[in-house]
Amino acid sequence: MSTPRVRFAPSPTGRLHIGNARTALLNALFARRAGGTFILRFDDTDLERSRPEYATAIEEDLAWLGIPPDLVVRQSERFSFYDEAADRLRSVGRLYACYETQEELEFRRRRQLARGLPPIYDRAALSLSDDDRRKLEAEGRRPHWRFKLDHRTIEWQDMVRGAGHVECASLSDPVLVREDGTYLYTLPSVVDDIALAVSHVIRGEDHVTNTAVQIQLFEALGAAPPIFAHHNLLTTASGEGLSKRLGHLSLSSLRESGLEPAAVASLAVLVGSAEAVRAVADLDQLAALVDFAHISRAPARFDEAELDQLNAHL
Repeated sequence: MSTPRVRFAPSPTGRLHIGNARTALLNALFARRAGGTFILRFDDTDLERSRPEYATAIEEDLAWLGIPPDLVVRQSERFSFYDEAADRLRSVGRLYACYETQEELEFRRRRQLARGLPPIYDRAALSLSDDDRRKLEAEGRRPHWRFKLDHRTIEWQDMVRGAGHVECASLSDPVLVREDGTYLYTLPSVVDDIALAVSHVIRGEDHVTNTAVQIQLFEALGAAPPIFAHHNLLTTASGEGLSKRLGHLSLSSLRESGLEPAAVASLAVLVGSAEAVRAVADLDQLAALVDFAHISRAPARFDEAELDQLNAHL
């Protein structure tokens, strides 16, 4: 296998917490062990919510953990690439215009559920004539654009979860472009993974449901999909999911409380795996302990007291 190229792709809309650090470290240490490349990609296409001060803070947090990126990319500087990809998909009939409002889609969804049918999009927009589209646009409607999925089974081998598969006939054709022309996460992510030659996508298991769609999108754009690894997520000791609103678990707060970065890194990487959680001061030694096959499928519970204990041993 050639040396891996991986990416950590946060949205600069808040501070990183220790759960984000888990993803960043698994990527960076996997690349480090194999002499690969660790890319920091800011998913900042939401120009209203993204803030440069958060981007700066994220870079500072990664440097504090000892994993500065080899390359930094900002999606806000790459819209022309996404426009080109969308045009390619339109030209081959894989991206099609839809004019339904949210209210109309919700009504259809409820009607399908009432009839015992799965609430997936019925592709009604594919039946519109040119005259139909002109009339809708004359009413002031602007299209959103859906990716036309092939109704087949998509299979992949996940480095954490093993064999995965999704029957794409059970999915709605996903919206890739909003009415205002802005992009949802899916298309920019795949376009950049192709352009940056990302070999492994290592991310939280909350993204598993995106995988089949993204594999089809890679193929539609003429690229081989990367290898996927979906790791378990960190929760609080009480089982609550981590989020940016838990400010005391942000890396900046942990740093300001006097914790050593090695303690944070050790817990973030080892908890929820077959490895005993212990203080590992050297990142090369910690990288040697990363084994995706040994990561649990169960949520990884983060205990602040355990973090303090690790810190005391450094």
